Amino acid sequence: MVDGEASLATRAAWLYFAAGLTQSEVADRLNIQSTKAHRLIARASREGMIRVFVEGPVAECVALENTLVERYGLAFCRVAPDLGEGDLPLRALALEGASFLRQILERGEDKIIGVGHGRTLAAVVEQLPQTPARGVQFVSLLGGLTRKFAANPFDVIHRLAERTGAEAYLLPVPVFANSVADRAVLMQQYGIADVFALARKASLLFVGIGQIHAEGFLVSSGMIRPDEVVELKRAGACADLLGHFFNADGELLDIDLSARATSMEAAELRKHRIVAIGGGLAKVTALRAVLRSRLLHGLIIDEVTAQALATDKPEVTSGRDKNNKTKNKGQKGSKRA
Repeated sequence: MVDGEASLATRAAWLYFAAGLTQSEVADRLNIQSTKAHRLIARASREGMIRVFVEGPVAECVALENTLVERYGLAFCRVAPDLGEGDLPLRALALEGASFLRQILERGEDKIIGVGHGRTLAAVVEQLPQTPARGVQFVSLLGGLTRKFAANPFDVIHRLAERTGAEAYLLPVPVFANSVADRAVLMQQYGIADVFALARKASLLFVGIGQIHAEGFLVSSGMIRPDEVVELKRAGACADLLGHFFNADGELLDIDLSARATSMEAAELRKHRIVAIGGGLAKVTALRAVLRSRLLHGLIIDEVTAQALATDKPEVTSGRDKNNKTKNKGQKGSKRA
């Protein structure tokens, strides 16, 4: 059981040190006296919760983590406390994601880590302190160029190399080839095939989740055309993970655009330990779809979005999914690992 006072101290520390609120503003947010806010922040400092990141469970977030782990058969879930950012909780997600990545690197168990790209992952790397990881190799899981061969502004592989000193391997090809035949040619090129071979050896894939709409990242970055969004919606797509698309039931869609994605095939993804990060109420449908696919090993999400998913109707679990959930439970350990 989580100590309620300790939970409040952790939340106060998040608001003060991470969100940059004053003690008076912390008191107003938590509906407590200013003197108590001061005492809680002092306790968080005294008990070692504050280092580069605020460490310590927030009771409400732990409850949400447990709900999502049980509902979607995850090995773990990390819920970032709400910082009051509104529609896009980028700072909360970035802080939690950077904390997770730092812990992974400090443990040193994952020697090859595959990474996706996108705004949230780029924010995670910006929050990551200098963390030496010279024995680690980072590898891109998806092409890093638009169809106009412009660089993806949210390709994180170079930034990771700068922050960690690790080797990093990128895929200098468009995210989506013009045709399935073009993709096959690209994948056979010297160097590209080697990067894909390395990606298949990754013990951890750290990825973002995209939503499908006309103003979304895929269109604004020039990776797909507006008319392709129309086609995706017509096929029932509501979520994207590494160039693969899912309908609301979590089913992978067998469509031409996925076949042209310069990423692993869906069958290969199922062999890997995938940790996704994403949040914001606009992404609830996309997050729910990917969670229903049972592809994910772990999830990093913000508190408000986690609440929205937790209040959904409970999932109807098939016998096969129950077996998978039982298998995952034996691997879980700490929910905030």
